[in-house]
Amino acid sequence: MKVALGSDHAGFPLKEKVKAFLREKEIDFTDFGTFCENSVDYPDIVVPVARGIKTGEFQYGILICGTGVGMAIAACKYTGIRAALCGDSYTARCAREHNDANILTLGARVTGPGLALEIVDIFLKTPFSGGRHQNRINKIAMIEKSERNFY
Repeated sequence: MKVALGSDHAGFPLKEKVKAFLREKEIDFTDFGTFCENSVDYPDIVVPVARGIKTGEFQYGILICGTGVGMAIAACKYTGIRAALCGDSYTARCAREHNDANILTLGARVTGPGLALEIVDIFLKTPFSGGRHQNRINKIAMIEKSERNFY
C-alpha cells in the first residue's frame, strides 16, 4: 500500500503525527507538503495527491487542513476521486465500505490527534464492500462523465 499525504499550514502538526503513525505501521507514503506552518493555499497541496491517486501511483490519499472541508471539496473536483471528510470511526469505515473513498480528509482544528489516528487506521484497513455499493460508484462515474461533456 502506498499513501499520498498532504496538508496545509493548519494541518501540518497533525500530518506529522500521521507520518509517524504510518512509519510505525510500515506503510509506504510520500509527503507532498506543506513542510512547515507558514500559510499555503490548500488546493495547491491537493493537486499532486489527487493526481497520484488518478495515475495509480498511490492507493490512498490523506489530506489535512483546518476543518478538512476545503481539502475534500478541492479533491472531489478530480474525476475518479472520492474524498471523504471523516471525523469519527464509523464514517471512516463506511466511507471505505460503501463509497470506496480513496482520499481521507481530516480537520486538524476539529479532530484530536488520537481520534485522527484511529480514523486513519480504520480508513486504511477497511476494504470496499462492492456488491450493491459498486452500482452506486458506477452512477457517480456516470455523473462525472456527463458533467465533463455538458459544458
